[in-house]
Amino acid sequence: MPLRGPGLRLRLTLLSTLLVAMVSALLLYLGWLLVGDVAASVPSLPPGTTVRVGDLDVPASEVTSAVGAAARAEVLRAGLIAFPLVVAAAGLVAWVLAGRILAPLHAVTSAARRLSAESLDERIALRDARGEVAELAATFDAMLDRLQAAFDAQRRFVANASHELRTPLSVLRTEVDVTLADPAADVAELRRMGDVVRDATRRADDLVGGLLLLARTEAMGAVQAPARRPADLRGVAKRALAVVAREARAKGVRVRVDGGPAPVSGDPVLLERVAGNLLENAVRHNVEGGWIEVRTGVRGADAELCVSSSGAEIPAERVAELFEPFRRGPVARTGSAPGSGLGLSIVRAVVTAHGGEVRADPVPGGGLTITVILPAATS
Repeated sequence: MPLRGPGLRLRLTLLSTLLVAMVSALLLYLGWLLVGDVAASVPSLPPGTTVRVGDLDVPASEVTSAVGAAARAEVLRAGLIAFPLVVAAAGLVAWVLAGRILAPLHAVTSAARRLSAESLDERIALRDARGEVAELAATFDAMLDRLQAAFDAQRRFVANASHELRTPLSVLRTEVDVTLADPAADVAELRRMGDVVRDATRRADDLVGGLLLLARTEAMGAVQAPARRPADLRGVAKRALAVVAREARAKGVRVRVDGGPAPVSGDPVLLERVAGNLLENAVRHNVEGGWIEVRTGVRGADAELCVSSSGAEIPAERVAELFEPFRRGPVARTGSAPGSGLGLSIVRAVVTAHGGEVRADPVPGGGLTITVILPAATS
């Protein structure tokens, strides 16, 4: 976009030069007055006497005025020579200094012009700037951090969605094509196809919902804090447990809830999603006749939600991988629908957005303990 009017550097230079010219003119005028006053204050000689100047005898009454006029003329002559030189030097110095002062602003402008969705990793990273310019550069870099996080979350959402939706969509297309290609397909075959299509669409719906929630919480943690309202991790866990209780009973999983209140400040819906994902994983990755233990409480300045469950043995070096999108546990879930592998990714994103942390540890003999730590609410 073209600049409208002279640039800031030129305007600063002109302003500085104008100020120097005005001050120089004022000093020249004051010098001119001062020299005249000094010459006029020279003691006068007695009337009638003469002063020999060169080969001429000049009356003493004219010497004082002649000296004053000559001094003022000399000051004016020297001043008219020095004045343009001082003004020119001031303009040059102002131009150079304005360029150095505005260099960080040019760096910000150049970086903004170079930016695109593929180059959001560039930063100003000023080292020598101070004051307001340094604050501007730091604010610009922080804005780029937020933009990059939002773009990265969007890219991950698109990539994950396109990758994971391919399977249910392929199932849908295959089932429909096979059934339509069979001229002898009866009602039973159509019902079987309907069941397969329903399961595939349910999986696609769950997958899209999980991806949207993951993208929203990741962007929320990078750009803005979630809504803050009072919540209790113990109550949140009990409500989430009521949702999976039927599935747990069907697998013969014993559930134990222990601990006391764990007040926090955050988004109750997202926190309930955290507890729901942890308990869903604990049930679906469990073994027949296994166990689940839910503990809540406050430790120091932190509120904790801990979900432990039995299950297959997980090597300690693989525990961290479970928090990556589409990483599933090592055991097939008996009697339960396949999940999307986004549960723990969503848990980590939501907890991070709330300023907390999540930790996972393998249980000796098989299983997993996941601990969510959030800042406790102060009354």
